Amino acid sequence: MFKPMMLAFAAVVCAAGVADAHITLEQNQALSGKAYKAVLRVGHGCEGKATVKIRVKIPEGLLSAKPMPKPGWTVEKANAAYQQSYDLYGKPVKEGVSEITWSGGNLADDEYDEFIFRATVAKEIAAKTRIYVPVVQECTEGAVERWIEIPAVGKSSDDYDAPAPYFDVIEQPRS
Repeated sequence: MFKPMMLAFAAVVCAAGVADAHITLEQNQALSGKAYKAVLRVGHGCEGKATVKIRVKIPEGLLSAKPMPKPGWTVEKANAAYQQSYDLYGKPVKEGVSEITWSGGNLADDEYDEFIFRATVAKEIAAKTRIYVPVVQECTEGAVERWIEIPAVGKSSDDYDAPAPYFDVIEQPRS
């Protein structure tokens, strides 16, 4: 009886370690056509080294992205054209923020922090669509973690070592 309990405990500890090894989004669902607050949870550095930069690729269909400033970090935004035009509250939108970078801070490997941006999920994005938000985590001494893997058809994020954080688009509940 003791041996099966130890094996079960070891499995839970290993699974928890894997779950903590990724950058994740706090909210795993967002409403189509509504604002979404993306809270990227960074639970560790790169191979024991402190995080000094977080770069987030804003996926097509997340409109009007705005980063939340962080004390001690510099925020930069890059803009790009969208592949299509979107309707944002009655106005056509053809370009917007495509990348957000927080840099200049120092998040120790044994500390946790969150990096936040807000965007509107384009109403043109259908419910049940999974949106991946690739993140590159840069650390001291040139160490890098690239949380950018997007699963191929028939695979899941669990099949990858460095999956991109994601959320699912849902329909607004009918009242």
